Amino acid sequence: MRAPKGRGARLAAAVAAVSALALTASACGTDGKGSSGSEGSGKGTVTFWDNNGGVRTEVWKEIISRFEKKNPDIKVKYVGVAAADVQSKYDTAIAGGKGLPDVGGVGTAMLASLVAQDALDPVTDRIEDSSLKGGFDPDLVESVQVAGGGDELFSVPTSANMGVLWYRTDLFEAAGVPAPTTWDAFFTATEKLTDRKNNEFGFTFRGGAGSIAQALDMMYGQSGIDSFWNGDSTTVNDPKNVAALEKYVALYKKTTPEADLNNDFTKMVAEFDNGRIGILQHNLGSFQNHLDALGQDKFAGVAMPVDAAGVRTTVSNPVDGLGLFKSSGNKEAAWKFIEFAASAEANSLWNESAGAIPSNTQAQDDDWIASAGATKIAIDALTDSRTRIVQLPYYLPDWNTLSKADSEPEFQKVVLGRLSAKDFLDAFAGKLNAAQADWKKHNS
Repeated sequence: MRAPKGRGARLAAAVAAVSALALTASACGTDGKGSSGSEGSGKGTVTFWDNNGGVRTEVWKEIISRFEKKNPDIKVKYVGVAAADVQSKYDTAIAGGKGLPDVGGVGTAMLASLVAQDALDPVTDRIEDSSLKGGFDPDLVESVQVAGGGDELFSVPTSANMGVLWYRTDLFEAAGVPAPTTWDAFFTATEKLTDRKNNEFGFTFRGGAGSIAQALDMMYGQSGIDSFWNGDSTTVNDPKNVAALEKYVALYKKTTPEADLNNDFTKMVAEFDNGRIGILQHNLGSFQNHLDALGQDKFAGVAMPVDAAGVRTTVSNPVDGLGLFKSSGNKEAAWKFIEFAASAEANSLWNESAGAIPSNTQAQDDDWIASAGATKIAIDALTDSRTRIVQLPYYLPDWNTLSKADSEPEFQKVVLGRLSAKDFLDAFAGKLNAAQADWKKHNS
């Protein structure tokens, strides 16, 4: 990855660390699991599933419009799928033997599962024979390779991400409290910015779909534990993480709205953008939402807080990408769309909208990165030698299920006080350890 002079090597290593362990709509390609599909005519209609539909819809429609102008013989059918639903929709289409798209958004968090189900075509040779050859950050390429379980690429990388704290600069200034750059400052601010009688809150909590991602970042950030595994056992239920989770969930209803129990990404972001809430923990992906709602003068982003020694601990974020589905009956046209979407022009456009880090090395040189405060802050944090990255096990085929459907309902019980943080994390750890053992057995 290119970066300001003197930081390139550290940034490359840091982005690699972020993902180093990372191993229902109609569509043109309707064959079942493992179907080889066909190259097709290179013309006609290509179905594309956006894996963050409703959030990135407008920028994708702009990219599609530009693509169709350059390729008048190809039409792209856009299908927006909510991030919380995309894994299950892919799985349902695979199990049913029909309904998969030609092209779909595929992050490293779900890549191992789709590869295990033989749903994706490798794209290594297509990249080598295209205008994209040599155009990607090598560390992101390696992350996608590892997520797929070998040397092949089963997704074309498009962006890197990082967890951050978004905060309302206007509310912080009015309250006379410092930015939440340390954990002490964070917890102090959540209390001082809360006035329940006037519907003002220091923090908005994610208790619905996607809640585990937030919880892990807040847990490991506080505990300072910098590895997800200790040998073959997960550290997720380490006593320090148990204490950190207890402190995190204690914010619910004390410094957060009660409705936060059911917050998914959309509701959480809307609460922050449309109310009087001081802090939101998410990632670079919600930048444009905040900019559109608040303007550039009322919010800012900071990297995850540091501890008393100045050390920052944060969990890895998936590398997003585009997959070519094996069942597609029009792979030639589908690949043309992927090639355009991953080009410097489109990759820069998408990542500027998302406030994320582009995978295309030419796009990384664009002027907007220097002026995108949160993106620059994230890069600075990743290049900081005091930053520790907890590498989540995206390579486990069951990771998405374990960290979402299997855990989110139980996490809500913790938030409501019906299940202890220790019992929740012990159960989560048991499933993770079993999945790790099974993965090692089949990949020894």
